[in-house]
Amino acid sequence: MSHHPLTSSPLAHVRVGDCMHRGILSCPPDATLGEVAEMMARHRIHAVAVTEPGSAEPTGIVSDLDVVAAVAAGDDPDALHAAATEPLAVSADDSLARAAQLMSEHGVSHLVVIDAASGRPVGVLSTLDIAAAYAG
Repeated sequence: MSHHPLTSSPLAHVRVGDCMHRGILSCPPDATLGEVAEMMARHRIHAVAVTEPGSAEPTGIVSDLDVVAAVAAGDDPDALHAAATEPLAVSADDSLARAAQLMSEHGVSHLVVIDAASGRPVGVLSTLDIAAAYAG
């Protein structure tokens, strides 16, 4: 009998909502990369959501690796153009195993966490959050 990786994972019964960081720090699409990097340093975070004014829905995620890539290339893009990936979402009710699978499949280190009832963003889950849960 074979086991499905998501159900046999040690994180299959741990919910995203139990491990995520509540709340999302965001910036407008025209924020400078310096402003985004300053937010990351000040709040000791690794990703900032890019949102249109008046909207809570992220249009992009700028990660610390996006900042490093821009610096290495000698570029100075705005936040929207620095965001290397479109935001991927996971429900707070999903398992960490499912979140880990999404991250692995798409090569991303952060997921936007959506409230299952309202569909609104409520937090962020990072690879470090999954590693911490895995470590126990």
